[in-house]
Amino acid sequence: MKKRVLALLMCVLLVATMAVGCGEKKDNKDDSKATTADSSSDSSKDLITIGFSQVGAESDWRVANTESMKAALSEENGFKLIFADAQQKQENQTKAVRDFISQEVDVIVIAPVTETGWETVLGEAKDAGIPVIIVDRMIDVSDDSLYSCWVGSDFKQEGVDAANWLVEYMNKQGTGDAEHNVVVLQGTIGSSAEIGRTKGFDETIAGFTNYNVLEEQTGEFTQAKGQEVMEAFLKKYDNIDVVIAQNDNMAFGAIDALKAAGKTPGKDVVIVSFDAVKAAFDSMIAGDMNVSVECNPLHGPRVAELAKKLMAGETVEKIQYVEEGVYPAETAAQELPNRQY
Repeated sequence: MKKRVLALLMCVLLVATMAVGCGEKKDNKDDSKATTADSSSDSSKDLITIGFSQVGAESDWRVANTESMKAALSEENGFKLIFADAQQKQENQTKAVRDFISQEVDVIVIAPVTETGWETVLGEAKDAGIPVIIVDRMIDVSDDSLYSCWVGSDFKQEGVDAANWLVEYMNKQGTGDAEHNVVVLQGTIGSSAEIGRTKGFDETIAGFTNYNVLEEQTGEFTQAKGQEVMEAFLKKYDNIDVVIAQNDNMAFGAIDALKAAGKTPGKDVVIVSFDAVKAAFDSMIAGDMNVSVECNPLHGPRVAELAKKLMAGETVEKIQYVEEGVYPAETAAQELPNRQY
């Protein structure tokens, strides 16, 4: 009887020991999970959250700009990117910025549709303590402390470069003293690119009285609208010598319109464009375009660098110009392999 009782007690003790052992093992497993989750959470917290409002995808240049931003502001580079496509509507951008503020992002980046209309929403971002980086087009605000810095092109200088190239080109052709009739396909009215390129070109070409600007009209930076406006110009004027297209996509539309009208772009009509995307180099090699003034869209790396500095509490320069060049048709074949966009 005693043996039976002793055996029973030993069984009870064995079961209890196994239960405790299993319990300890389970607790250790849970601790491991908790540690992994905490580690993952800490890793996520280390990322800089960027809210980026992009104009849209109206051109090859804009697509390249977006790709550059997404590549630079990746998780591998220490960022969490929240991307919003405004579809070329400023009201969409305003809503996106307010969404970024409510999500408490670390930095807001805006490629603005137009220069004006930013005071209120940027004031809200400032009150929330969120730094703002403006890219590509500039903004016009009464208080420049509403944004931390701007990254982009010197659009007025681009216009100056285009006018100077045109005059030099005509001189080389032996027609420098002849009368030249010019039409201009402007970008989105009120955008920094349109304002700067128009001002730079108009002011410079005004110094040469044999250049007559017949008309300037917006093609909204799109190929379809550029073709439509060029078709209207051709119906209105029969003596157009030069087309100034404020981006390559509008130039492509103008080229299509000229060909449909029986004219030879690049020869009968000089085509001066802006952006210098790969397709523009193909067009120059084909003889359809004479020159493209570069507007560098690869802003991502500079924005990433600035965002990290701002988060570290560093002071950054307010204006950050990117490097750009002028590419005439005779250099297109040589330069094309070097183009990243």
